[in-house]
Amino acid sequence: MAYKLGLIGYPLSHSMSKVIQEAALKSVGLEGTYELMETQQEDLVTRVKYLRSKGFQGFNVTIPLKVPITLFLSSVDNVANVAGSANTIKINEDFSMAGYNTDVYGFLEAIPIDLRKELKGKPVAVLGAGGAARAVGVGLSLLKVDRIDFYVRNIINASDMADNIRNNFPDVKINCVQMENMYSLENYKMLVNTTPVGMKSNSPNTSCVSEKLIKTMHKDACVYDIVYNPLKTKLIKLAKKNGLRTVQGLDMLIYQGAKAFEIWTGKKPDILKMKIAALEEMVD
Repeated sequence: MAYKLGLIGYPLSHSMSKVIQEAALKSVGLEGTYELMETQQEDLVTRVKYLRSKGFQGFNVTIPLKVPITLFLSSVDNVANVAGSANTIKINEDFSMAGYNTDVYGFLEAIPIDLRKELKGKPVAVLGAGGAARAVGVGLSLLKVDRIDFYVRNIINASDMADNIRNNFPDVKINCVQMENMYSLENYKMLVNTTPVGMKSNSPNTSCVSEKLIKTMHKDACVYDIVYNPLKTKLIKLAKKNGLRTVQGLDMLIYQGAKAFEIWTGKKPDILKMKIAALEEMVD
C-alpha cells in the first residue's frame, strides 16, 4: 500500500519533515507521500476531519498544535502523557487516533552520551513553555538533572507544564522564571532553546539570548538549539564563537522523525539517508 503521511502546524515554510520522511520511505522500499499542511489553531478541528476522511495513516504535529491535538486522541503513550503534548499521531482503522511524543526520544538521542552523564545532578535552563519545552523537560528529568529553570514570557501559562513535570519527577526541582529576569547563565550546565526565535521563518538572524549572557556560561557548558533551519542559528554561532559545546536541532529532528516513521510503518528507516536528504535540501 502507499502511505499517506503529513505534518500540521504553522508556519511550515522552514520544515524539513517532508524531505526526511520521503527519504525514509525510499530507504525501506515503501511507496507514499508526506504532505505539509499549514494549520492554525482555530482550524484544527477541520484539519483533523480532513486527515481522517482522506485516508492518512498518520501525521506529525508542530507549533502551535502539540498540546491542543491531545484533545482529539483516544490514547497516548506514556511519554506523551507525562509531557502533556504529542507530536506524532497514528490514525487507526476505526479512525480513532493514538498520540505519541517522539520529541523526547529525539531530544535525548541528539545529546552525546558523555554529556548525558555530565548532566546528572546539574541545573539546566530552558527557554520557552510550549509543546517542545514540555518534551525537553521530560527528557532532562529522565537524565536526572538537579533543576530545570524554564524562562518564559507568561508564568501563569507555564504553570500547568511545570506542575505536570513536578508530579511525575518529584526529585527534579522545577522553576518558572520571567524571561526578563535572566541575568546570568553561569550556574547552568546546559541552555536549551525551544522557542521559534532564530528559525528561518522567524527572525533567522536573531538570538533569543544575548552574547553578553552567553559569555557568562562556563566553558564546559553546552548550548542546545532545537531550531534546525538554518542549520547554524545565531544562538549556535554565538555559542561556538565563545568556545561552548553545542547541539544543533537537525539531529533531534532526524531521530524524532525516525521514531515516528517506525510507529506508522513498523519499519526502521535509514537515519543517515534521512540526514543527507535534509542537508542537501538546506544547501540548495
